[in-house]
Amino acid sequence: MIPLLLFAAAAVHLGPMGPDAPAREPQMAADSSRVVMAFGAGNAIYFSGSRDGGSTFTAPIKAGEAGIVPLSRHRGPRIALAGRTIVITAVAGSKPQEGAHAHGLPSDGDLLVWLSRDGGTTWSAGKPVNDVPGSASEGLHALASDGKNTLFAVWLDKRGGKGTRLYSSRSSDGGVTWSRNVQVYESPGGSICECCHPSAAISPGGEFVVMWRNSLKGCRDLYLATSRDGVNFPAPRKLGDGSWPLNACPMDGGGLAISASRIVTAWRRESNVFLDEPGRPERQIGTGKDVALTLSGERTCLAWVDGSNVDLWIDGKVERLSSAGAFPSLIGLPAGGVLVAWEENGAVQIRRLP
Repeated sequence: MIPLLLFAAAAVHLGPMGPDAPAREPQMAADSSRVVMAFGAGNAIYFSGSRDGGSTFTAPIKAGEAGIVPLSRHRGPRIALAGRTIVITAVAGSKPQEGAHAHGLPSDGDLLVWLSRDGGTTWSAGKPVNDVPGSASEGLHALASDGKNTLFAVWLDKRGGKGTRLYSSRSSDGGVTWSRNVQVYESPGGSICECCHPSAAISPGGEFVVMWRNSLKGCRDLYLATSRDGVNFPAPRKLGDGSWPLNACPMDGGGLAISASRIVTAWRRESNVFLDEPGRPERQIGTGKDVALTLSGERTCLAWVDGSNVDLWIDGKVERLSSAGAFPSLIGLPAGGVLVAWEENGAVQIRRLP
Protein backbone atom coordinates (compact mmCIF):
# COMPACT_ATOMS: atom_id res chain seq x y z
CA MET A 1 0.00 0.00 0.00
CA ILE A 2 1.07 3.58 -0.59
CA PRO A 3 2.05 5.29 2.69
CA LEU A 4 -0.75 7.37 4.11
CA LEU A 5 1.62 10.33 4.29
CA LEU A 6 1.20 10.59 0.53
CA PHE A 7 -2.27 12.01 1.08
CA ALA A 8 -1.48 14.28 4.00
CA ALA A 9 -2.00 17.52 2.04
CA ALA A 10 -5.36 19.15 2.76
CA ALA A 11 -8.02 18.67 0.12
CA VAL A 12 -9.50 21.59 -1.81
CA HIS A 13 -13.29 21.78 -2.10
CA LEU A 14 -15.16 23.59 -4.91
CA GLY A 15 -18.94 23.90 -4.89
CA PRO A 16 -21.80 23.21 -4.67
CA MET A 17 -22.78 26.24 -6.76
CA GLY A 18 -26.31 26.38 -5.35
CA PRO A 19 -28.93 24.28 -3.56
CA ASP A 20 -29.84 22.50 -6.81
CA ALA A 21 -26.49 22.85 -8.57
CA PRO A 22 -23.94 20.29 -7.36
CA ALA A 23 -20.45 20.59 -8.85
CA ARG A 24 -19.96 17.76 -11.34
CA GLU A 25 -17.56 16.19 -13.84
CA PRO A 26 -14.27 17.99 -13.02
CA GLN A 27 -11.53 18.06 -15.66
CA MET A 28 -8.04 19.59 -15.45
CA ALA A 29 -5.07 20.72 -17.53
CA ALA A 30 -1.67 22.07 -16.49
CA ASP A 31 1.51 23.71 -17.73
CA SER A 32 4.68 24.73 -15.93
CA SER A 33 3.07 27.68 -14.15
CA ARG A 34 -0.64 26.92 -13.66
CA VAL A 35 -3.38 24.39 -13.26
CA VAL A 36 -6.81 25.00 -14.76
CA MET A 37 -10.06 23.22 -14.00
CA ALA A 38 -13.53 23.13 -15.53
CA PHE A 39 -16.65 21.57 -14.04
CA GLY A 40 -20.37 21.80 -14.54
CA ALA A 41 -23.18 22.81 -12.18
CA GLY A 42 -26.83 23.28 -13.07
CA ASN A 43 -26.96 24.71 -16.59
CA ALA A 44 -23.52 26.35 -16.44
CA ILE A 45 -19.82 25.61 -16.92
CA TYR A 46 -17.38 26.94 -14.31
CA PHE A 47 -13.65 27.67 -14.28
CA SER A 48 -11.16 27.66 -11.41
CA GLY A 49 -7.38 28.02 -11.52
CA SER A 50 -4.30 27.45 -9.40
CA ARG A 51 -0.84 29.09 -9.42
CA ASP A 52 0.67 26.89 -6.73
CA GLY A 53 0.45 23.46 -8.32
CA GLY A 54 -3.05 22.71 -7.08
CA SER A 55 -2.60 23.47 -3.38
CA THR A 56 -5.18 26.25 -3.66
CA PHE A 57 -7.73 27.22 -6.32
CA THR A 58 -9.49 30.47 -7.16
CA ALA A 59 -13.20 30.97 -6.54
CA PRO A 60 -15.12 29.47 -9.49
CA ILE A 61 -16.06 31.82 -12.35
CA LYS A 62 -18.90 31.08 -14.75
CA ALA A 63 -17.42 30.50 -18.21
CA GLY A 64 -20.65 29.73 -20.07
CA GLU A 65 -24.24 28.59 -19.71
CA ALA A 66 -27.13 27.26 -21.77
CA GLY A 67 -30.64 25.96 -21.36
CA ILE A 68 -29.38 22.37 -21.12
CA VAL A 69 -25.82 21.34 -20.23
CA PRO A 70 -25.50 17.52 -19.97
CA LEU A 71 -23.46 16.55 -16.90
CA SER A 72 -24.07 12.81 -16.53
CA ARG A 73 -21.84 9.83 -17.35
CA HIS A 74 -18.74 11.77 -18.52
CA ARG A 75 -20.77 14.31 -20.47
CA GLY A 76 -19.28 17.33 -18.70
CA PRO A 77 -16.85 19.97 -19.96
CA ARG A 78 -13.25 19.53 -21.10
CA ILE A 79 -10.43 22.03 -20.65
CA ALA A 80 -7.06 22.63 -22.31
CA LEU A 81 -4.25 25.19 -22.48
CA ALA A 82 -3.17 26.62 -25.83
CA GLY A 83 -0.29 28.93 -25.02
CA ARG A 84 -1.76 31.65 -22.83
CA THR A 85 -5.31 30.85 -23.91
CA ILE A 86 -7.57 28.72 -21.73
CA VAL A 87 -10.01 26.65 -23.78
CA ILE A 88 -13.19 24.98 -22.49
CA THR A 89 -15.50 22.79 -24.55
CA ALA A 90 -18.88 21.35 -23.60
CA VAL A 91 -22.05 20.19 -25.29
CA ALA A 92 -25.04 22.47 -24.74
CA GLY A 93 -28.50 23.07 -26.16
CA SER A 94 -31.97 24.36 -25.34
CA LYS A 95 -34.52 21.80 -26.57
CA PRO A 96 -34.90 18.59 -24.54
CA GLN A 97 -34.88 15.20 -26.19
CA GLU A 98 -38.04 13.14 -25.91
CA GLY A 99 -38.53 9.48 -25.16
CA ALA A 100 -37.51 6.91 -22.59
CA HIS A 101 -33.80 7.24 -23.37
CA ALA A 102 -33.58 11.03 -23.41
CA HIS A 103 -31.58 11.18 -20.13
CA GLY A 104 -32.03 14.96 -19.92
CA LEU A 105 -30.06 15.54 -23.13
CA PRO A 106 -30.72 18.34 -25.62
CA SER A 107 -32.07 17.43 -29.05
CA ASP A 108 -30.19 20.45 -30.44
CA GLY A 109 -26.90 19.70 -28.68
CA ASP A 110 -23.82 21.38 -30.16
CA LEU A 111 -20.19 21.14 -29.08
CA LEU A 112 -19.35 24.68 -27.98
CA VAL A 113 -15.98 26.27 -27.27
CA TRP A 114 -15.26 29.16 -24.88
CA LEU A 115 -11.92 31.02 -24.73
CA SER A 116 -10.22 33.14 -22.09
CA ARG A 117 -7.04 35.14 -22.66
CA ASP A 118 -6.88 36.84 -19.26
CA GLY A 119 -6.37 33.86 -16.99
CA GLY A 120 -10.03 32.88 -16.77
CA THR A 121 -11.49 36.19 -15.60
CA THR A 122 -13.54 36.79 -18.76
CA TRP A 123 -14.75 34.37 -21.43
CA SER A 124 -15.80 34.60 -25.05
CA ALA A 125 -19.27 33.58 -26.14
CA GLY A 126 -19.64 29.89 -26.90
CA LYS A 127 -19.18 29.00 -30.58
CA PRO A 128 -20.00 25.63 -32.19
CA VAL A 129 -17.30 23.22 -33.31
CA ASN A 130 -19.63 20.74 -35.06
CA ASP A 131 -20.64 22.04 -38.50
CA VAL A 132 -23.99 20.20 -38.63
CA PRO A 133 -26.28 21.78 -36.00
CA GLY A 134 -27.54 19.38 -33.35
CA SER A 135 -25.29 16.50 -34.39
CA ALA A 136 -23.44 16.40 -31.03
CA SER A 137 -26.62 15.84 -29.01
CA GLU A 138 -25.31 12.73 -27.22
CA GLY A 139 -23.09 15.09 -25.18
CA LEU A 140 -19.90 12.99 -25.23
CA HIS A 141 -16.58 14.38 -26.44
CA ALA A 142 -12.87 14.84 -25.76
CA LEU A 143 -10.42 17.73 -26.18
CA ALA A 144 -6.64 17.61 -26.65
CA SER A 145 -3.94 20.26 -27.02
CA ASP A 146 -0.26 20.37 -27.94
CA GLY A 147 0.15 23.15 -25.36
CA LYS A 148 0.69 25.74 -28.08
CA ASN A 149 -1.86 26.63 -30.76
CA THR A 150 -3.10 23.23 -31.94
CA LEU A 151 -6.30 21.79 -30.47
CA PHE A 152 -8.13 18.62 -31.41
CA ALA A 153 -11.72 17.73 -30.51
CA VAL A 154 -13.57 14.45 -31.07
CA TRP A 155 -17.18 13.65 -30.31
CA LEU A 156 -20.01 11.18 -30.82
CA ASP A 157 -21.99 12.45 -33.80
CA LYS A 158 -25.48 11.62 -35.06
CA ARG A 159 -25.59 13.54 -38.34
CA GLY A 160 -27.38 12.00 -41.28
CA GLY A 161 -29.40 9.49 -39.24
CA LYS A 162 -26.81 6.79 -39.96
CA GLY A 163 -26.10 5.69 -36.40
CA THR A 164 -23.54 7.13 -34.01
CA ARG A 165 -20.16 7.86 -35.58
CA LEU A 166 -16.95 9.46 -34.37
CA TYR A 167 -16.17 12.91 -35.75
CA SER A 168 -13.34 15.38 -35.16
CA SER A 169 -12.18 18.91 -35.81
CA ARG A 170 -8.88 20.70 -35.20
CA SER A 171 -7.85 24.28 -34.56
CA SER A 172 -4.47 25.79 -35.42
CA ASP A 173 -5.05 29.18 -33.81
CA GLY A 174 -5.79 28.34 -30.18
CA GLY A 175 -9.48 27.63 -30.63
CA VAL A 176 -10.52 30.76 -32.53
CA THR A 177 -11.41 28.86 -35.72
CA TRP A 178 -12.02 25.15 -36.33
CA SER A 179 -11.62 22.95 -39.37
CA ARG A 180 -14.25 21.22 -41.42
CA ASN A 181 -15.48 18.24 -39.45
CA VAL A 182 -13.85 14.90 -40.31
CA GLN A 183 -15.30 11.45 -39.82
CA VAL A 184 -12.77 9.47 -37.80
CA TYR A 185 -14.66 6.19 -37.79
CA GLU A 186 -17.92 4.58 -38.84
CA SER A 187 -18.61 1.09 -37.54
CA PRO A 188 -19.48 -1.50 -40.18
CA GLY A 189 -22.05 -2.66 -37.63
CA GLY A 190 -23.95 0.61 -38.10
CA SER A 191 -22.97 2.47 -34.92
CA ILE A 192 -20.15 2.80 -32.45
CA CYS A 193 -21.04 2.47 -28.76
CA GLU A 194 -23.71 5.13 -28.37
CA CYS A 195 -23.08 6.37 -24.83
CA CYS A 196 -19.35 5.98 -24.07
CA HIS A 197 -17.10 9.02 -24.13
CA PRO A 198 -14.11 9.06 -26.51
CA SER A 199 -10.57 10.08 -25.51
CA ALA A 200 -8.02 12.11 -27.49
CA ALA A 201 -4.40 13.18 -27.21
CA ILE A 202 -1.71 14.89 -29.27
CA SER A 203 1.66 13.18 -28.95
CA PRO A 204 4.93 15.08 -28.41
CA GLY A 205 5.68 14.24 -32.05
CA GLY A 206 2.46 15.84 -33.24
CA GLU A 207 0.37 12.73 -33.91
CA PHE A 208 -3.36 12.75 -33.18
CA VAL A 209 -4.51 9.73 -31.16
CA VAL A 210 -8.14 8.76 -30.52
CA MET A 211 -9.70 6.01 -28.42
CA TRP A 212 -13.37 5.02 -28.36
CA ARG A 213 -15.61 2.09 -27.51
CA ASN A 214 -16.83 0.30 -30.60
CA SER A 215 -19.97 -1.76 -31.18
CA LEU A 216 -18.94 -4.56 -33.49
CA LYS A 217 -20.22 -8.13 -33.87
CA GLY A 218 -22.08 -7.90 -30.58
CA CYS A 219 -19.05 -6.73 -28.57
CA ARG A 220 -18.28 -3.41 -26.87
CA ASP A 221 -14.48 -3.16 -26.98
CA LEU A 222 -12.06 -0.24 -27.06
CA TYR A 223 -10.33 0.78 -30.30
CA LEU A 224 -7.42 3.12 -31.03
CA ALA A 225 -6.54 5.12 -34.14
CA THR A 226 -3.55 7.39 -34.84
CA SER A 227 -3.28 10.08 -37.51
CA ARG A 228 -0.34 12.20 -38.61
CA ASP A 229 -2.52 15.11 -39.74
CA GLY A 230 -5.75 14.79 -37.77
CA VAL A 231 -7.64 14.28 -41.03
CA ASN A 232 -6.70 10.88 -42.40
CA PHE A 233 -7.18 8.03 -39.93
CA PRO A 234 -6.07 4.51 -40.87
CA ALA A 235 -7.99 1.42 -39.80
CA PRO A 236 -8.12 1.29 -35.99
CA ARG A 237 -6.75 -1.47 -33.82
CA LYS A 238 -8.67 -3.21 -31.07
CA LEU A 239 -7.28 -2.89 -27.55
CA GLY A 240 -7.01 -5.75 -25.09
CA ASP A 241 -6.88 -9.49 -25.41
CA GLY A 242 -10.50 -10.29 -24.59
CA SER A 243 -13.89 -8.99 -25.74
CA TRP A 244 -17.07 -7.89 -24.00
CA PRO A 245 -20.24 -9.34 -25.55
CA LEU A 246 -22.91 -6.84 -24.50
CA ASN A 247 -26.19 -5.71 -26.01
CA ALA A 248 -26.14 -2.41 -24.13
CA CYS A 249 -23.94 0.61 -23.57
CA PRO A 250 -21.80 0.64 -20.40
CA MET A 251 -21.48 4.47 -20.52
CA ASP A 252 -17.79 4.21 -19.68
CA GLY A 253 -15.06 5.14 -22.15
CA GLY A 254 -11.80 4.82 -20.21
CA GLY A 255 -8.64 6.94 -20.33
CA LEU A 256 -5.73 7.66 -22.68
CA ALA A 257 -2.28 9.11 -21.92
CA ILE A 258 0.80 9.71 -24.10
CA SER A 259 4.46 10.42 -23.48
CA ALA A 260 7.39 10.63 -25.89
CA SER A 261 7.84 6.87 -25.70
CA ARG A 262 4.47 5.37 -24.69
CA ILE A 263 0.77 5.24 -25.47
CA VAL A 264 -1.11 4.00 -22.40
CA THR A 265 -4.81 3.20 -22.14
CA ALA A 266 -7.05 2.11 -19.27
CA TRP A 267 -10.64 0.96 -19.46
CA ARG A 268 -13.34 -1.31 -18.11
CA ARG A 269 -14.40 -4.69 -19.46
CA GLU A 270 -17.35 -6.14 -17.56
CA SER A 271 -16.54 -5.33 -13.90
CA ASN A 272 -12.76 -5.34 -14.32
CA VAL A 273 -10.33 -2.47 -14.88
CA PHE A 274 -7.50 -3.06 -17.36
CA LEU A 275 -4.29 -1.23 -18.20
CA ASP A 276 -3.15 -1.71 -21.79
CA GLU A 277 -0.27 -0.45 -23.92
CA PRO A 278 -0.69 -1.25 -27.62
CA GLY A 279 1.51 -4.20 -28.53
CA ARG A 280 1.68 -5.51 -24.96
CA PRO A 281 -0.61 -7.88 -23.04
CA GLU A 282 -3.41 -6.27 -21.06
CA ARG A 283 -3.11 -6.12 -17.26
CA GLN A 284 -6.07 -6.40 -14.92
CA ILE A 285 -5.44 -4.02 -12.04
CA GLY A 286 -8.73 -3.90 -10.15
CA THR A 287 -12.51 -3.99 -10.28
CA GLY A 288 -14.77 -1.05 -10.93
CA LYS A 289 -15.64 1.54 -13.58
CA ASP A 290 -15.14 5.19 -14.64
CA VAL A 291 -11.38 4.94 -15.11
CA ALA A 292 -9.15 8.03 -15.29
CA LEU A 293 -5.51 7.89 -16.38
CA THR A 294 -2.42 10.11 -16.48
CA LEU A 295 1.36 9.83 -16.73
CA SER A 296 3.73 11.63 -14.35
CA GLY A 297 7.16 11.20 -15.86
CA GLU A 298 7.45 7.44 -16.21
CA ARG A 299 4.89 6.76 -13.47
CA THR A 300 1.47 5.47 -14.51
CA CYS A 301 -1.43 6.73 -12.39
CA LEU A 302 -5.04 5.56 -12.51
CA ALA A 303 -8.16 6.28 -10.52
CA TRP A 304 -11.51 4.54 -10.74
CA VAL A 305 -14.74 3.97 -8.85
CA ASP A 306 -15.56 0.69 -7.11
CA GLY A 307 -19.07 1.02 -5.72
CA SER A 308 -18.93 4.42 -4.00
CA ASN A 309 -15.17 4.21 -3.42
CA VAL A 310 -12.58 6.15 -5.39
CA ASP A 311 -9.37 4.13 -5.65
CA LEU A 312 -5.96 5.32 -6.81
CA TRP A 313 -3.32 3.09 -8.47
CA ILE A 314 0.27 4.26 -8.94
CA ASP A 315 2.71 1.76 -10.43
CA GLY A 316 1.02 -1.22 -8.81
CA LYS A 317 0.18 0.29 -5.43
CA VAL A 318 -3.44 1.00 -4.52
CA GLU A 319 -4.88 3.45 -2.01
CA ARG A 320 -8.46 4.53 -1.29
CA LEU A 321 -9.12 8.25 -1.74
CA SER A 322 -12.80 8.39 -0.85
CA SER A 323 -15.65 6.16 0.26
CA ALA A 324 -18.34 8.51 -1.13
CA GLY A 325 -16.97 9.69 -4.49
CA ALA A 326 -17.60 9.45 -8.22
CA PHE A 327 -16.11 10.33 -11.61
CA PRO A 328 -12.43 10.92 -10.79
CA SER A 329 -10.03 12.79 -13.09
CA LEU A 330 -6.24 12.97 -13.04
CA ILE A 331 -3.53 15.27 -14.35
CA GLY A 332 0.23 14.86 -14.18
CA LEU A 333 2.04 18.08 -13.24
CA PRO A 334 5.05 19.17 -15.34
CA ALA A 335 7.08 19.84 -12.18
CA GLY A 336 6.21 16.40 -10.77
CA GLY A 337 3.31 15.01 -8.80
CA VAL A 338 -0.29 14.34 -9.69
CA LEU A 339 -3.58 16.11 -9.08
CA VAL A 340 -6.71 14.04 -8.61
CA ALA A 341 -10.25 15.45 -8.50
CA TRP A 342 -13.62 13.78 -8.07
CA GLU A 343 -17.27 14.42 -7.21
CA GLU A 344 -18.29 14.04 -3.58
CA ASN A 345 -21.39 15.31 -1.74
CA GLY A 346 -22.17 17.94 -4.36
CA ALA A 347 -18.65 19.37 -4.44
CA VAL A 348 -15.44 18.78 -6.36
CA GLN A 349 -12.67 17.40 -4.14
CA ILE A 350 -9.06 17.96 -5.22
CA ARG A 351 -5.85 16.53 -3.81
CA ARG A 352 -2.23 16.86 -4.83
CA LEU A 353 -0.10 13.72 -4.65
CA PRO A 354 3.71 13.95 -4.65
